[in-house]
This record gives sequence, structure tokens and C-alpha cells, in this order.
Amino acid sequence: MENTKLRRRVLATATATVAVGALALAGLTGVASAGPADSAAPAVSADSLSPGLLAAMERDLGLDENEARTRIAGEYRAAAIATGLEKSLGASYAGARVSGDKADLTVSTTDASAAALITKAGARAEVVGHSLDRLEAAKDALDKAARSKAPKNVPVWYVDVEANRVVVNATDVRAGEAFAKAAGVSDQLITVARTTEQPRALADIRGGDAYYMGGGGRCSVGFSVTRGTQNGFVTAGHCGRVGTTTTGVNQQAQGSFQGSTFPGRDYAWVATNANWVPKPLVNGYGRGDVTVSGSTPSVVGASVCRSGSTTGWHCGTIQQLNTSVTYPEGTISGVTRTSVCAEPGDSGGAYISGSQAQGVTSGGSGNCRSGGTTYFQPLLPALQAYGLTLVTSGGGQPTPTNTPTTQPPTEQPGGTWAAGTSYAVGSTVTYGGSTYRCLQAHTAQPGWTPDVVPALWQRV
Repeated sequence: MENTKLRRRVLATATATVAVGALALAGLTGVASAGPADSAAPAVSADSLSPGLLAAMERDLGLDENEARTRIAGEYRAAAIATGLEKSLGASYAGARVSGDKADLTVSTTDASAAALITKAGARAEVVGHSLDRLEAAKDALDKAARSKAPKNVPVWYVDVEANRVVVNATDVRAGEAFAKAAGVSDQLITVARTTEQPRALADIRGGDAYYMGGGGRCSVGFSVTRGTQNGFVTAGHCGRVGTTTTGVNQQAQGSFQGSTFPGRDYAWVATNANWVPKPLVNGYGRGDVTVSGSTPSVVGASVCRSGSTTGWHCGTIQQLNTSVTYPEGTISGVTRTSVCAEPGDSGGAYISGSQAQGVTSGGSGNCRSGGTTYFQPLLPALQAYGLTLVTSGGGQPTPTNTPTTQPPTEQPGGTWAAGTSYAVGSTVTYGGSTYRCLQAHTAQPGWTPDVVPALWQRV
């Protein structure tokens, strides 16, 4: 059960972020512990929220400032409780969700005797027929079938923890039923629902700060990250392939794609040159920047907001986790389904709940005039896939590793490297008295000298 195993690994990462501070908030210390007692991670707080985020929640969710703070505090508490209870309940765990303005938490289980433990932890217990592992195994079977052949007229499927079923959304119900049957999934686990959704990858939209790909097109920065001493950011995989060069919102040379996955998943990361300094911020589009303090995943029903270079700030709620969606390019698995609107140009941009990074915009249907459904690629699998570290306000924010060069690109210090030249993998150049071998095909940009871009050049 590949997706189930991934969810467990992501939870292990999330617990390190929640840590003791969140457990104190949740009142869970000693009950269904959600993290190691010696963790040094800071407590999350709903007190230092961005004014822009609060204003967007008022506009899109109808919550005033106090209501928004109360809800986010409740959602932080719910995330900590749900994480701890998932570990305690084990195979009987059947999912968690929040509801209402105070984010009241419901945790489902297949074991009626576990209801007392759930209630003691501060959640409402619900006894259901299918464990989350069983439902995710059924969804895994659908994913496997889709990898062999993307289903026609079946755009979306996901585990609905409230319904305790795997929901298959299809424009043709018979096509949805045939898809489930071909995957060998029992009717007892599946609900096929008619939909008018026609999701597509938002190739012309990119959220957060805009950036531009060398071959044309625009996307958005997701979140600042580092890998060792290399700075960069995560974004959507459909925005570019390995080696694609980027320019920033200021139209200056920025970086290149070092890793990209699409379809299957929809994540990528871009390594930037020394002129770019990573910050733990998300563009608030005139409402004040939002500070990123961690990456604790939220649960179903939680509020979430999105920053995109086409439509700015918009908010909604998380509808389902671990969703699969079929775009024209193929099926994407493991994305989160939300009620947040988006339009072309928002792809790759940041999804954030309070101060907790959630993921990057993938695709969707509808628009921000009539509303719609949008999917985001969760952040933690992307960080794990490429060995990245999220830049947060809690410390460890990197400083520039190199001083940007002010030397004109035509006057290199005694070498053959030159900005504007296209280099193939294996090409060698000299720079500053040393020889370097090209690791990634790219067009050299001012400031990307071989001595400061280890992702592109190796000294030999």
C-alpha cells in the first residue's frame, strides 16, 4: 500500500513540527503523544497571523478577526490530537475531520472500544465500518489502474473520511463504475458520483511571486527551501522539466529546475543563483506578507488559503486528503482537494493554513468569479523526494552563500565560461583558474558562474 506507507512517513515528519508546544495547546501530553518529548520545535500559535490572511478569511469564509483566530487555534489543536490518535489507534484509525467555526474535531475508528480514548483526548468519536488503511488500499488499486491507463470521463477520486467511502467522481457514472470494477475494488467501498468537473493543470497561472520559464510561460513560487548550501524553492512539477531555466518576478536571471515530477505527482524544485535570498514568507498581495513557521498538515474541514500571481489571496476549506485527479496529461495522486478558487497562472503557488505551509497549487476547475475546486500537491512529500529543508521563521533561515558577482558577463576572470552560452551535460569550461564539468544542460546566466552553482557545475 504505497500511499498508506507514504502517509505514515509524512506523519512522522509532521510530528517533529508539531512537537511539544502544540501538544501543550492540545492538552495531549501523556495521552496519544504526537511527538518525541525532547523535540525542540517551537509551539505554533494563532496570535501572530498575517493581517492579509485574516482579511482573506473574512472575505471568503465570513469570519471576523476573532473568529478566524479562534478557528485557526482550534485547527492547530485538532491537527495535534489527530496525529496522536492515529498513532494510538493504529489499524482501527479511520480518519479525522473538523467542522464548525471552532474547528470541532471528529475522529473515526472501526473499534467501538476505542471511543473512550478518542473522547478523553478531546475529540468526538465516530465508529465506522472501514479503516483508513482499507480505504486507502482501495484507492491505491484505482491509482494503479490509472497508471496503466488513465480513465476516460473519470476526473477525480479520493477517500472521503466523513462518508467512510472512496468517492469516484465521473462525468459518466457508468464509466466510473467500470473504472472501479476494472481496478478490482469492492462496491462496498466505492461511491460513484456524477460531476461536471473538468480539471486541468493551471499551466498559465503560478501562485505566490511570479516566475517565468525560459521557454515561455509563467508560474509561481511555492515555498523557500534549501538543500545543503543551495537555495531555491518548491513549485508544481507541470511548470517545468529538469534543466528548464527561470527568471524571477523582476525579470532577472533566477535559477533552473533541478527535479520535476509530473504526472504521477506534481512537484518540482528550482535552485536559484546567488542573487536570490530565501525568506520564510508568502506574498500577501497588498495585505501584508504571511510568515511561514512550520509545515504541520491540516485535516479535512480545516481552513486553507492560497497565494497566486493571477488571482492573489483566496481562502476555502480542505475537502479531502490523498485525492487522485486525472488531467489531460495523466493522473496525479496524493493531492488535496479544496474549495479554494484558482485560475490559470496560479499554478505552483503557496497553500497555507495559518502559518503552516501545506503545499503548492496543482490544478482545478472553475474560476474566482463563480467559484471552483482546486487541488494542491502536499509539501512534505516534495521535501522528502528531493531532500529539501523548508525555510521557516523558527530559525535556520539561510543567509546568502555567495556574494553576487558585479563583473560584466563578458569579462570573466581568465576562463572560457560565458553567460549566454548553452552548455550540454559533460561540457567542460575553465573559470577562475579551475576546470568545471557541466552536470545539467542549461543556458548560462549572469551570476551563475561555475564556482557558485554546484547544482550545474562540478569542479574537476
